[in-house]
Amino acid sequence: MSEKTIRVLYLYGNDEFAISRRLQKVQQRVDKDGMNTSHLEARLAGMDELNLAVNSIPFLAERRLVLLEEPSARYPKVKGRKEFLAFLENVPPSTVLVLYEVIDEKKAAKHWLVKWADSANEIARTERFMLPKAWKTGEWTTRIQQETSQQGGEIESRAAARLAEMTGQNTRQAAQEITKLLTYVNFARPITLEDVELVSVSTAQGDIFALVDALGSNRGKEAQAMLHRLLDEQDPFSIFGMVVRQFRLLLLAREVIEKNGNVQGELKVHSFIAQKLASQARQFDLPTLEAIYRQLLVIDEQAKTSQATLDLSLDMFVMELAGG
Repeated sequence: MSEKTIRVLYLYGNDEFAISRRLQKVQQRVDKDGMNTSHLEARLAGMDELNLAVNSIPFLAERRLVLLEEPSARYPKVKGRKEFLAFLENVPPSTVLVLYEVIDEKKAAKHWLVKWADSANEIARTERFMLPKAWKTGEWTTRIQQETSQQGGEIESRAAARLAEMTGQNTRQAAQEITKLLTYVNFARPITLEDVELVSVSTAQGDIFALVDALGSNRGKEAQAMLHRLLDEQDPFSIFGMVVRQFRLLLLAREVIEKNGNVQGELKVHSFIAQKLASQARQFDLPTLEAIYRQLLVIDEQAKTSQATLDLSLDMFVMELAGG
């Protein structure tokens, strides 16, 4: 499909940073100086305003660019969607209309704009930007290596794996850390594990590993102190999600160990991560990890049904597990 035939581009997914970067690239390609660009928020822009922006003649240029944020919020009902899709069918060749929004993977699979764009022949295209799966550390490590390459540098695989562990799924922060690391090595050599440990700031995801390590070693007071610091800095639901992720990985790793299997091969993670998971998994037996995981499911249900606040439940969870 030729770039010049595209009139409507739909960017969607849960990776807000990747979407924003793609918007910058579209801006540079279609209207570098911004003289023929309109930025609209769907919730606030009426159809008249959108129609004017889309159908205006480009000023001293071949095409104009219209960026429309969160279109789904404007059209929650079927009737409005049909009218909007009819409008999209008639976007003139002199305009590139970019629709973009942050939506989760479940909603994206059956989204009405995705279905329309996939069937709109030569005038529309979708681009999907999803965060790597929380448990697919190998995928996230690869993304970090690719980002480093895009920024004009190199990173050793162990260093990429450690940075993936430290930044969790925060792609924007990962990109910022890579920029900082490349500046530190002056783009003269690959980033090493030692560089990451020295320069990069340990984030909540990295602290979660230390928290679980303290729990496994029965260092209750230390674990509680870590949890309280995290709760002061982060949303409880974000912290809880990372705790669940870590214990899920440990449960999987322990199952592999029980079968005398290879943690790296079975979980498809970098050897550096596999070694750390295997070491930590050995601090718990399999029945204990299964019981912990069931307890986390109960905590999740209680929080969602307002039976208990998540920060209090996490505090009790740490106290019970570490004997604090």
